[in-house]
Amino acid sequence: MIDILRLPEKLRAKLKKPLGTLIPGNFQETISKLRELIEREKPTKIITVGDAVTECMIKNGIQPDVFIIDNKIMRQSITPLKFGAKRTLYAKNPAGTISDNAWAAIKNALEMNIQTKIVIDGEEDLLALPAILFAPESSFVVYGQPKEGVVVIKVTAEKKAEVKLIIDEMEVVNSKN
Repeated sequence: MIDILRLPEKLRAKLKKPLGTLIPGNFQETISKLRELIEREKPTKIITVGDAVTECMIKNGIQPDVFIIDNKIMRQSITPLKFGAKRTLYAKNPAGTISDNAWAAIKNALEMNIQTKIVIDGEEDLLALPAILFAPESSFVVYGQPKEGVVVIKVTAEKKAEVKLIIDEMEVVNSKN
């Protein structure tokens, strides 16, 4: 079990680049391409990371199996999304980190076969990484790429290995709890 993984400066530039396929455009432009991709690939599970992408997908009839939100868009607080799920989990996750609390919530959500909303107290930006690790192969992890579009990551053994290398480069910090 980890305590907190902190993103070191040397990884920041690497993680600013999309981890998967970028569908460029605003949400209205990207949603039809995303829908086509989902219909063609039939992902095992769909996991969204971020309030804007989650809201856009649900409003357009695409139901994620797991959605990870922090009630912020571009680091600005928003009115919490009204979309419910069969189950809601809560986790603390400081900015620029992956906490053991968020790690466990994502693992738990992806082990269950029930739609789950994970509400993060803090920041959800890096949580696509454990989502990729724990999602079954052929799942999609979807997140917004600010001012560019939507990123879709198809979970494969190779993608899991790539993410594991990134996580292994993160700094382990012991929390004070």
